[in-house]
Amino acid sequence: MARFARWYGSGPLHLLVLIASLALTGYAMVRLFAVRPWEVAIWLVGAAILHDLILLPLYSLADLSALSVLRHRPADGPTVPWINHLRVPAFFSGLLLLVWFPLVLRLAAPYPGDTGLSDSVYLGRWLASTGVLFAASAVAFAMRLRRARRAGPGDDTRPAPGHGATP
Repeated sequence: MARFARWYGSGPLHLLVLIASLALTGYAMVRLFAVRPWEVAIWLVGAAILHDLILLPLYSLADLSALSVLRHRPADGPTVPWINHLRVPAFFSGLLLLVWFPLVLRLAAPYPGDTGLSDSVYLGRWLASTGVLFAASAVAFAMRLRRARRAGPGDDTRPAPGHGATP
């Protein structure tokens, strides 16, 4: 078993799950390409271009901006890694927007008749969801910061450099 883990880099269960997920993805792609090959190909190429050429540089720039702006804090008290308390709610908010953007931006004509809701409610609900995500993250960060301050200066709460820590 140790030899397998050294060769593969993880346990056999990981390999089994990886093979199963690749098989499921392959099955789904075969089924989709059988029905609408051009639409699937266009969607895959468009998604890759949209993500790799537009979204990845944008959210990398936003992450670097947040790191550079918030890095220059005085380190007089205990330091808690904070960047993931911004990244996680921003990710989930962006994911919700990505999934529901036609409704949030009022671009979907057939949906109001199908759902029975006016298209004016989705923007407010997305903003409320985003607010709840960031508020919950702020509460979690405040609890971690309070726990670190109670632990005192003898406790090593400072993370390794480059992992969201403030120098």
